[in-house]
Amino acid sequence: MNAPLPKNIEKMMNNFLQRDIDPEETEEWKDSLHSLVTTHGHERAAFILNELSVQAQQLQISWKQQAIPANQYTYVNTISLNKQPTYPGNLQIEEKIGALIRWNALAMVVRANSAYGELGGHIASYASAADLFEVGFNHFFKAREQSENGQKGDLVFFQPHSAPGVYSRAFLENRLTEKDLSFFRQELRASREDAQGLCSYPHPYLMPDFWQFPTGSMGIGPISSIYQARFMHYLTHRQLQNCENRKVWGIFGDGEMDEPESMSALTLAAREKLDNLIWVVNCNLQRLDGPVRGNGQVITEFEKLFTGAGWNVIKVLWGSDWDPLFARDITGALTKALGETVDGQMQTFAANDGAFNRDHFFGQNEALQHLVEGMSDEQIDRLRRGGHDIVKIYAAYAAAASHKGQPTVILAHTKKGYGMGNAGQGKMTTHSQKKLGDTDLIAFRDRFNLPLSDEQTLNLEFYRPDENSEEIRYLHAQREKLGGYLPKRHTNAPVFQVSPVEQWAGFALQAENKSMSTTMAFVRMLGNLLKDKEIGQRIVPIVADEARTFGMANLFKQVGIYSSVGQQYEPEDIGSILSYREALDGQILEEGISEAGAISSWVAAATSYSAHGTPMLPFYIYYSMFGFQRIGDLIWAAADQRPRGFLIGATSGKTTLGGEGLQHQDGSSHIWSATIPNCKSYDPAFAGELAVIIEQGTKEMMTEQKDVFYYITVMNENYPQPSLKPEMRENILKGGYHFRHYPAQSVPGPQGKNCVTLLGSGAILTEVLAAAEELSSHGIACDVFSITSWTELARDGQRSEVDTCPSGQPLTPFIEAQLQNSKGPIIAASDYVRMLPESIRAYIPADRQYTTLGTDGFGRSDTRAELRQHFGVNAQAIVEMARKQLAF
Repeated sequence: MNAPLPKNIEKMMNNFLQRDIDPEETEEWKDSLHSLVTTHGHERAAFILNELSVQAQQLQISWKQQAIPANQYTYVNTISLNKQPTYPGNLQIEEKIGALIRWNALAMVVRANSAYGELGGHIASYASAADLFEVGFNHFFKAREQSENGQKGDLVFFQPHSAPGVYSRAFLENRLTEKDLSFFRQELRASREDAQGLCSYPHPYLMPDFWQFPTGSMGIGPISSIYQARFMHYLTHRQLQNCENRKVWGIFGDGEMDEPESMSALTLAAREKLDNLIWVVNCNLQRLDGPVRGNGQVITEFEKLFTGAGWNVIKVLWGSDWDPLFARDITGALTKALGETVDGQMQTFAANDGAFNRDHFFGQNEALQHLVEGMSDEQIDRLRRGGHDIVKIYAAYAAAASHKGQPTVILAHTKKGYGMGNAGQGKMTTHSQKKLGDTDLIAFRDRFNLPLSDEQTLNLEFYRPDENSEEIRYLHAQREKLGGYLPKRHTNAPVFQVSPVEQWAGFALQAENKSMSTTMAFVRMLGNLLKDKEIGQRIVPIVADEARTFGMANLFKQVGIYSSVGQQYEPEDIGSILSYREALDGQILEEGISEAGAISSWVAAATSYSAHGTPMLPFYIYYSMFGFQRIGDLIWAAADQRPRGFLIGATSGKTTLGGEGLQHQDGSSHIWSATIPNCKSYDPAFAGELAVIIEQGTKEMMTEQKDVFYYITVMNENYPQPSLKPEMRENILKGGYHFRHYPAQSVPGPQGKNCVTLLGSGAILTEVLAAAEELSSHGIACDVFSITSWTELARDGQRSEVDTCPSGQPLTPFIEAQLQNSKGPIIAASDYVRMLPESIRAYIPADRQYTTLGTDGFGRSDTRAELRQHFGVNAQAIVEMARKQLAF
């Protein structure tokens, strides 16, 4: 009797249950809802529906809204015509300005590619997004005011492929010259011609006074914008800076939303109630190759996704030209047809003219045909999508800017290549369109009523009206109201002095062979720095749910974990000295199991000096394997923003994290970090070395305000820590120093023939020291060098290849000079792949044999001793290699 029903019977019962058994009663309920809306408005209706939903749950009615097919979602604007605010600007002038910016952007790309076809560039993306940008520039994007108490301005993430449009606006603002525009994507040539080369996409590293945020790698802009918005709340709640009334705007593409980083933090934004965050998703429906969702509706998909994540969703789908059509659509035929049109077909409509759309869209039935009776084909062709109507866009932006308690996403429906006509509007190939023929250029001029002669048009001449023209005066006036010009990157920030290292790391400098791990030493230093009167409040500890692993639990009570709502519960371990404490003014950013989120928080803190004029010093500590290898693209983008902070790769190396195995054991992070020019990488073996490095990095970033960041690896292995000789500090920073000489023992007569030099870093230096002891006891003299940074040694060597002394003589690489007082073959060992010590081979004295040992290959789960034997980096392997090189 408990057997399942046959499939056909089950299907029949489901159909019966879903069938309307009393259509007349159903219509009465619908009429009641309609009457409620008419009488009391949408807000009252929404309140009643919410109350009914709560009541249904209390009555234990097993109910949920049935999944609505994508093609039946209401494909209309969120803000109805009667809710639309009055437009505050001069529509005619703004349309003229927008047209000029479109032209100069197009001319810039086409001219560059006519001269050098390999340069690339994009026309169609900005063509689709121009109005989205211009409404922001004219009415919403606030700049940082220069006065001491002036507004700090908004943060704006610009869609990368639209960079030509941003340059074009800066040209009208007289911030870039015509000569500058002539060097789009020609940065090196521009430097020889006394011009500002314009980089391909937003790159603060290349244009440090212009771009704020790099967005060229898809997905990084969206996740970064979320954590920037959250960090503004962090600054406000910690009373370091009042970031209220400031917004983070992000203009992104619909195709970009497929990147995992784009979507990974949506619920965080809702959970944190980031109403200072506004995304504008440019839904032109096209990726590089074709439709984003050819057989579906990407806007509908996004609406469901963002709504489910807890965002406020505003759709801007149809321009003002459609309003009369919707008003006459008493049968709902237009709304139904739009809701049933998949994006692939919508793209086809975009690529064709009014006559085609009359026949193939409005010709679907009599009701649609009736709607466009009396309209010419040209009028149908000029029916704008919402993302091309500045009145509709303004209404959406205004609603988003005033919305409270949620982040907002504006889904703006546009046409890729808008205004490019047959040359590119809606075409599959439009993303790669970089050149236009004469006919297409003339058509573009006429389409936007540009004040250009045929000759000017065909010569692709840039155009800027006279400074006294109404367009330029209006443009400047609008930006003046908003505080100045954007984008603009600022670097003026207060200077902070760093307390002497002896005050917060004296225990490490004079360790006297006390046993500890460098991770333990780091946490102790961090705890002391957090108490520093000058920079303590500026330090931002960041972890990705591993604080207890790294011994940081004592900081929970000391400085607390940041929470935008404080701590609304009594933690289970409240009586413990290591209890979990969340607080509104907490200092630690505990990001959960999200390395992408943690590094995005680190970037927000590390760029605070620029974004907010408030220098912060973040320390992000994590499993070193889950840094550069896992989130390398985010770190690369961070470097582009000239960050200032510390990345601490804990449990580093291939053999220190014994039992964890292949996925956790890091043998390559220093190879990755070496590729980033403004990243200084260190692998110290001892706590004293670590203290010197942190002190130097803090001085460079907080006092000297250098655009550098540090990557430092630390280990969880306890071993005796020697005291540090003060005279070694400079060499530690340069990359290595002579640690100790081990004379040959038990060998009568003169020494010198049997000598070897050993280089070691990080976790493997203890193996090197043990090997030196054994070699010494067998009559082989050893000089041991502690290598704190293979990367810094290699960079010094590279500089010596191109630089010269004031006398004109070649420079001697630092490592070569260090090794001159040692003898014999040189053996270098680290807990990383051999490529790391191999990086300095070219700078080893030419008459010395150089052999490297490393941990190439996949890791294993076992003890440190077994792992080091397996990879051949233990003391015995080093001894055997020394004997081999000496031909013992």
